[in-house]
Amino acid sequence: MKRTAGSLPINGTLTLHTEVAMRTALEQRRPGWRALLPFAGPAIIASVAYMDPGNFVTNIQAGSTYGYQLLWVVLLANVVAMLFQAMSAKLGIVTGRNLAELCREQFSKPVVIGMWIASEIAAVATDLAEFLGAGIGISLLCHIPLVWALGITGVLTCAILSLDKRGFRPLELVIAALVGVIGISYLIELTLAPPDWHAALFHTLVPQLHDGAAVTLAVGIIGATIMPHTLYLHSGLTQNRSQARNDGERRRLLNFSNREVIVALGFAGLVNLAMVMMSASAFGRSAPGISDIGVAYRTLGPALSMGAATLFLVSLMASGLSSSAVGTLAGQVIMQGFIGFRVPVLVRRLATMVPAFIVALSCNTMSAMIASQVVLSFVLPLPLIALVVLSQRRSVMGNFVAGRATVIAALVATLLIVALNFVLIYQTLR
Repeated sequence: MKRTAGSLPINGTLTLHTEVAMRTALEQRRPGWRALLPFAGPAIIASVAYMDPGNFVTNIQAGSTYGYQLLWVVLLANVVAMLFQAMSAKLGIVTGRNLAELCREQFSKPVVIGMWIASEIAAVATDLAEFLGAGIGISLLCHIPLVWALGITGVLTCAILSLDKRGFRPLELVIAALVGVIGISYLIELTLAPPDWHAALFHTLVPQLHDGAAVTLAVGIIGATIMPHTLYLHSGLTQNRSQARNDGERRRLLNFSNREVIVALGFAGLVNLAMVMMSASAFGRSAPGISDIGVAYRTLGPALSMGAATLFLVSLMASGLSSSAVGTLAGQVIMQGFIGFRVPVLVRRLATMVPAFIVALSCNTMSAMIASQVVLSFVLPLPLIALVVLSQRRSVMGNFVAGRATVIAALVATLLIVALNFVLIYQTLR
């Protein structure tokens, strides 16, 4: 007995064992942390976007240029991300629709078409950076040309995506394993390059921006952390995953979801903090201002050891592969939600692989990755505003309409992100 994922753009199913465990937890017959386990998965998949190659670039530059001074920005970005990912998950649980589908139902046709086009561009730009990041990691690790590494990346991501045919769990477990590789790698890196814990704690809690370049980099950290595609994807992963029979069970579902968001994105936040601290400790004095992944790898060996440099590439490869697979799933959610049209995952994968090969053969890959972040800066306000608007509509959320405190916090965060992204765009164009 299996339940299909309905309108979910992946072919996920749940086994009878998982179905029974979910039902037992919703009926409050499964106490403690064991009640959360059957529902774990969506936030773990979404958290991958907060540890993607774009984060590697901005975090390494932040640590090597300003030491520990921008740790508070990393913390702030991840707290804001928790708020919006929880709102996205809630939208899917309460309505049975994902964010893209609700935009199509609630907004005018011109607005929907504009949002769809912008979101598709953002999905391609995001996946391009992640695909290139994985390719660069494989190229440096295996000492092969980037073009060959991109081909290997394509094969591996297609293999990961094919796991959805076997149900939710195999895909989620592989993604979780790759996330674990990233976390373990940086835990080891911190033992090899011990940070100044007192300075790290101080700058995590005390905001400081010493110059205009620090402001620009802070905006870049936020732009690389809060991603448009995960807001669409998270609602898609929760919309039909489990069925609540009444509002009481729905509230318990939301409680499980919020706890998973805190754990998964909290872990992602710790990884990002570790990236900055490792960079500050390893590069702060010997090689300040690093913004290139290849330079970071070649500098890390002499600064620490070749083992540390290899771990860095392993974590980058795990980051790129997992985030690239998740980006393809997000693209499916966006297309199916906005226009009700679905393409095969392989075709979707090829749509990103081709631009990546063109970039690898014709221009600087790091410049392309930076340009992709600028594209995301233009698009990010759209899902943020849509999420805030839909979350406070009683016609959409019913008894689960967002509270005033949540709406105010989300509005303030949205306005701040929009303002900071305009600063980033202005600085980049200059």
